[in-house]
Amino acid sequence: MQSIKAVSYFVHFQDNGYEKLSALIAENNYSSVFILVDEHTIEDCYPKFISNLATDAPIEIIEIESGEINKNLDTCIGVWNALTELHADRHSLLITLGGGVITDLGGFVAATYKRGIDFVNIPTTLLSMVDASVGGKTGVDLGVLKNQVGLFANPKMVVVDTDYLQTVSPREIRSGTAEIIKYGLTYDANLYHQIKEDKNLDITELIPRSIEIKNDVVLQDPKEKNLRKILNFGHTIGHAVESYFLESEHKTTLTHGEAIAVGMICECFISSKILGFPKNTLTEIKTVIVEIYGKINILEKDFNAIIELLKHDKKNVSGHVNFVLLTDLEKTNIDCQVANLLIKESLRYYTS
Repeated sequence: MQSIKAVSYFVHFQDNGYEKLSALIAENNYSSVFILVDEHTIEDCYPKFISNLATDAPIEIIEIESGEINKNLDTCIGVWNALTELHADRHSLLITLGGGVITDLGGFVAATYKRGIDFVNIPTTLLSMVDASVGGKTGVDLGVLKNQVGLFANPKMVVVDTDYLQTVSPREIRSGTAEIIKYGLTYDANLYHQIKEDKNLDITELIPRSIEIKNDVVLQDPKEKNLRKILNFGHTIGHAVESYFLESEHKTTLTHGEAIAVGMICECFISSKILGFPKNTLTEIKTVIVEIYGKINILEKDFNAIIELLKHDKKNVSGHVNFVLLTDLEKTNIDCQVANLLIKESLRYYTS
């Protein structure tokens, strides 16, 4: 697969990525290399990774607990302390080996440790390959509020090795597929049609195109002032649903993609009500998404709490919740304001 040029770095694939990473470490003569992992990637991914890395630099492993619940400042403090105790300096390199939690948190830790050290992302889940590891967004959650603390910081490179997907569950593959569906609805309908029409599709075939799309958008709008907002489609309601299920004692925690799938159906419904998004396409999208993800058990009594969480969405301005909506496939409107009654109606449509 051809490498993809991002703002200030490349996304490399498979064996070529390890060769480029080894060369990067040699060329920069890093004083030390730190690899951030969780309990899953240290067992399932690290052996392959380290066998492909050619370097004489001192290597240390820092392990954190997996899961969105650990994507917080307390975990960051633990990693900052570990870096300090292991004598990391400003010429050290941090390699993130894991999914979206590892790449988001690791990038934030690196960008802030001693005012910034270099980092490289090695995503090991579909979600992190097509979304979290690319685009320069780093950060952590504040309580149940998604990505409330963070900054834009680009890695030195990203290495995508699809062999790591053999180590993740089908549920995690479905989670990442939601982001690919989002790219299909907002930017390149061919992706959506492939997922809709081919039940035996090898999803890894769509990874390079998905990365290209995100990269194209980020190159045009690195700091999310305009066009990049389209990447938030499905995420306004989706993040609120994800946060609600994360904090509720009576709900089972959702994957990011499961929550975004809910958000995309709801926001397509709102689009049909406000912007005339075709109703037949709305029905089709709901059918496709429910076939993949099933139906999340959202009750009428949950609606108010979900809407309350919308107030904390990062796209909000002056207290107004801003949505990304569609007039048709590939045709987006940003900064759309939606009444709470219509948001509730969209949740009813999802649950119906």
